[in-house]
Amino acid sequence: MAEPATSGDLPVRMLHDRVLVSQEGEGGERRSGGGIVIPATASVGRRLAWAKVVAIGAHVRQVRLGDRVLFDPEDRAEVELQSRDYVLLRERDIHAVGEERRADSGNTGLYL
Repeated sequence: MAEPATSGDLPVRMLHDRVLVSQEGEGGERRSGGGIVIPATASVGRRLAWAKVVAIGAHVRQVRLGDRVLFDPEDRAEVELQSRDYVLLRERDIHAVGEERRADSGNTGLYL
């Protein structure tokens, strides 16, 4: 059985299919495709959120440390560790894993 993985010095060992993610740097305003600035306080329909994986449990198969994942912020549990906020998810609650730009494919980045 694989040993759970943790990034950095977090005082936690993830169990089963749990994934701990950090949303730092993911919030704030964003731009539309036409360049219009959309403030973070703008009301939109059900919008998924991006976060970075910082710890995974032993039974997680599709997600790795450092991956950028897409999840529904309504279905989450928040936890504070060492004065920083994290979100605890099950692997099945993650909708997608972002793929970085690949030099050989000519793609421009994340497509989700």
